[in-house]
Amino acid sequence: MRKLALLALLVLPASLPAQTGVDTTGAGRIIAAATDKSEVMENLRYLSDVIGPRLAGSAAMKRSNDWTLERFKAYGLTGGLEAFRYGVTWERGPVQARLLAPFPRNVVAHSWAWTAGTGGRAQAGPIVRVNVASPESLQANLARVKGAWLLMAAPATIRNPDGPPMTAADSQAARERGRQGPRLPPGDTTEAARERRRQFQVDLPYLLRQAGALGRLTDGGKEHGLMNMSGSANSVSPLPNLVVAHEDYAHFARLLEHGVTPRFEASVTNTLGTSPVDQYNTVAEIRGSEKPEEVVILGAHLDSWDLGTGVTDNGTGSMVVLEAARAIMASGLKPKRTIRFILFGAEEEGLLGSRAYAAAHAAEADRIQAVLVLDNGTGRITGQALQGRDQDEQLWRDLLAPVASLGAPNVRQGNKGGTDHLSFIPYGVPGWNFDQESRGYNHTHHSQVDTYDHAVPDDLIQASAVMAVTAFELANLPQLLPRGPKATVTAPAPAKPSAGLEKFSAR
Repeated sequence: MRKLALLALLVLPASLPAQTGVDTTGAGRIIAAATDKSEVMENLRYLSDVIGPRLAGSAAMKRSNDWTLERFKAYGLTGGLEAFRYGVTWERGPVQARLLAPFPRNVVAHSWAWTAGTGGRAQAGPIVRVNVASPESLQANLARVKGAWLLMAAPATIRNPDGPPMTAADSQAARERGRQGPRLPPGDTTEAARERRRQFQVDLPYLLRQAGALGRLTDGGKEHGLMNMSGSANSVSPLPNLVVAHEDYAHFARLLEHGVTPRFEASVTNTLGTSPVDQYNTVAEIRGSEKPEEVVILGAHLDSWDLGTGVTDNGTGSMVVLEAARAIMASGLKPKRTIRFILFGAEEEGLLGSRAYAAAHAAEADRIQAVLVLDNGTGRITGQALQGRDQDEQLWRDLLAPVASLGAPNVRQGNKGGTDHLSFIPYGVPGWNFDQESRGYNHTHHSQVDTYDHAVPDDLIQASAVMAVTAFELANLPQLLPRGPKATVTAPAPAKPSAGLEKFSAR
């Protein structure tokens, strides 16, 4: 990595003339600061191995906010924690699961987040496959769900692990499939019909519990026993939902397909809070020397799922943002605009922290130069997707010119979804999420092996340099970038069951 940095210093002119006004003066100094005596891996080690997983609403999440703020201040930045209101807390408890028939064996299972347990009582019953994607199909299956554990979807399609790597977009699509559950193709497309379908999905776990279902089983969605965890505090379920390995889920489905009814038993203890709590975004900045009221934002989400220690999703991105701040400060350079570094909370539950921040700072949206986010694992940055702003292709080629020799030369048309830059785009703010090497991200993210062992040091050092350089260049552009179209933004509200179902609340 240091050889690459030296090469960049040797071949980089003092200033690259660019039709977009990009001034690359100082890029070499920032690259050197990012690659010499990097602290990204030591910070990542402490975050993952000492603080641990950072589930939104947990005590560990608050410890990570406090610790990252301390690190920013130690590097010479000013900052603080910005609170936002969040749904109820949820604490994962022990699960004991067992296949009873056609032969006995233990089954590894984990609760889908923000779902109820069994109160620690073992609940045994048959496994049944049901289609409950509409009120009509639910009514037709009421007798079958009583006293049963439910399979509500076909087994996931798992890629050959020896085949082409799954992209970040593939991983996001798999997460959405797991989050949504079974759906019927919509017939009536009126707003009223869409609202009825949405409300039915909110009510479904309550209705199934009312009908006497014991719980739901969800496909882990990965190979080799890995799990794909998700869930949301905005959609608390009173019905136990256990994620089991894809291999187990597929086994249960095959038995049913061939006329054999498996029997399953599980004991689950989870703890749900009873009222909303505050969560926090860690915010720090390097104040601009000429236009301090105008801001470039570097961001990543600090929260994680809790089966592993949240390294590749997204301890790596968070620590790269922290390291980018250190590198700019260590270079001794002063940006003309303010560079603000934000580690968002509650991204995994629906971009809640970044949505809250964007809404709270809507009045300054026209003074935000750009938002740059990193959230696709431990892999090095390869370039940038233009996020529909194809007019900025030359801008990004000029921004990336100083780091092209580090492996980040690519600019492409296309959109990136599923992470915090999206929260700012409705306010007209240019927002981007860097492209990265996969490095097995689809295997590790949301799973029990999302741990420090899978972090790639050289890639994270490179990403720190790329983020720092591009942020500094954007801060020094002669003008603010043109705004994008603005949209009406509504805050996400917790899903509430229909009247009469409250008695089945998991709380």
